[in-house]
Amino acid sequence: MQLNDILADVQDQDRGRDFDLLDPVTGKPTGITFRVAGPDSATQHRARLKLADDMAEMADADGRVTAVDREKLRIACLAACVLGWDIEEDGEPVPFSQKNVIRVLSSAQWVQAQVDAFASDRAAFRGDR
Repeated sequence: MQLNDILADVQDQDRGRDFDLLDPVTGKPTGITFRVAGPDSATQHRARLKLADDMAEMADADGRVTAVDREKLRIACLAACVLGWDIEEDGEPVPFSQKNVIRVLSSAQWVQAQVDAFASDRAAFRGDR
């Protein structure tokens, strides 16, 4: 591997990969697809830096951040790694926006868990998929 291979991989991870959200019980596709930036992407790097800055800003005089605030920031960080999607509500496409991504990720822990697992899976971002 050479430096240009590493740099090309980072750029490729910034384009993201699609994955199908699976039903947490049956394991079958739900029909919802997320496009997520890879773990080594500049997109995820910026999201992690913003998370650290936001945590510092929210800290009280003793440096503490409430669990509720930490959770909101964690979900916002994960949402910043979502680049697009294919999702419907009441038969209509849900517009892609940071606010809507946060709403969907906040809807169920299993949704967050799948997006987070995919976003951190380097193997999912290697080669042609």
